[in-house]
Amino acid sequence: MKKLRRRAFTLVEVMIVAAIIILVAALAIPNLYRMRMNANEAAAVASLRTISTAMENFRSGQTVPAYPTQLSLLSGDTPPYIDSVLGSGTKQGYAFVLSGISGGNTYTCTATPASSGMGVRVFVVTESGVITSGGTPIQ
Repeated sequence: MKKLRRRAFTLVEVMIVAAIIILVAALAIPNLYRMRMNANEAAAVASLRTISTAMENFRSGQTVPAYPTQLSLLSGDTPPYIDSVLGSGTKQGYAFVLSGISGGNTYTCTATPASSGMGVRVFVVTESGVITSGGTPIQ
């Protein structure tokens, strides 16, 4: 009777497989970061649209029409105009700051990346409802 020998992988074969895995990872990881950044930027634009709509709804519900001075006022109402996460000022890697409240008739809301790698563009919406990035309107 013949003895069957079990053959194991050689060190060279293991190193080749490891090199292929490292190469695939090196190609895929930057794309994953880019996709995450694009998703965060798209979420920031959507959140600014939500804030713009909420600001107008809040203003129209006031006896003397005026915009709120803080995002938390939009999330603290019953029912809330925006969710509590957005009302806290940060959502999906972006920080939202409401400013430029002048006599209750104007406002500016700016969305900036909360940390490096979350996004690269800064978005702004005003009472006009137009969202811009670097002065260029976003569709």
